[in-house]
Amino acid sequence: MLASTPDLLRLVAVPVLGWAAWRDVKTRRVPNRTWKPLAVLAVVLLLWEAPQAWATGDRLFFLQVAISVGFIVPLSTAFWYVGSFGGADAKAFYVVAILFPVYPVFYLPWAALPLEPTRVGVFSLTILSNTVVVGAAYPLAVALGNLLRGHVAWPMLIGKPVAWDRTTDEYGMLLETPDGFTRGGLDLDALRMYLQWRDESLAALREDPERLRHPDSLPRVPNAPGDGGMATDGGVPVDGTAAPDDGGSGAVPPAPRAEDPWGAQAFLDDIDHSAYGTSPAQLREGLEVLTTADEVWISPGIPFIVPMFFGLVLSLTYGDVLFTAVAALGFA
Repeated sequence: MLASTPDLLRLVAVPVLGWAAWRDVKTRRVPNRTWKPLAVLAVVLLLWEAPQAWATGDRLFFLQVAISVGFIVPLSTAFWYVGSFGGADAKAFYVVAILFPVYPVFYLPWAALPLEPTRVGVFSLTILSNTVVVGAAYPLAVALGNLLRGHVAWPMLIGKPVAWDRTTDEYGMLLETPDGFTRGGLDLDALRMYLQWRDESLAALREDPERLRHPDSLPRVPNAPGDGGMATDGGVPVDGTAAPDDGGSGAVPPAPRAEDPWGAQAFLDDIDHSAYGTSPAQLREGLEVLTTADEVWISPGIPFIVPMFFGLVLSLTYGDVLFTAVAALGFA
């Protein structure tokens, strides 16, 4: 394969993003150190190519860089700000915007990749559009899987049914309340935080819900809640069982109020950060469902880095799928 040295170096992003996607699926956590080497590489490659572009009069290069950075970075920041992106998703797109501002070219004996470039020539936009295309296929795959298993209900496009005792081993969001299905149910990370905080397992809550629903059953000095993650690479797993007391905040929380079922408000008042935007009502409703139902619907979601990885691979090989589709319809 023949290519310029900068373009060959850019291929380092493929295994890095693949690893980040795998880790995001397993833990929903991608460390910040993942992006720093790629960001440094991106800046170095820009400084490498910019003088050459200037010397050859390639002003289009600078326009493409400006579009890539000036559009992708603010867009990713906006999506992160409104909660559509996680922090890792936004950082990944920051890196993509700087690392892939223009189309790379890889010469094989039988073809030059990508096969289908666009007229604009901003490669980060191609990665973004392909990511959206790949991500759009996810609900269809989820629905087909549910249909084949006989799980037919309106959440079948976005969720899956799981046994109650599996919920603490899953990432995602509960799609049920005592009143029926919802898109704004309890975050399962927040559930794990709550269980660790009050030093109880979900099984214990189901065995004695009447007693444990009363706020007087809360521990005098609760545990630190953690972040609700499930460590899979050497950390201590959070599986819904009682966690050892790691000292917590060292302070006795405010006296619980009698009208605070499950101590939901006391939990949120005691922790020093948000439980992923969970409200007391969401926590109470989720616990009512999980302590009564044998099977519940959850939305596992999909980390955006996963379709981003496949979108990058698709972009490097085929090119812009969306542009090809639009061109086939005669609009480009």
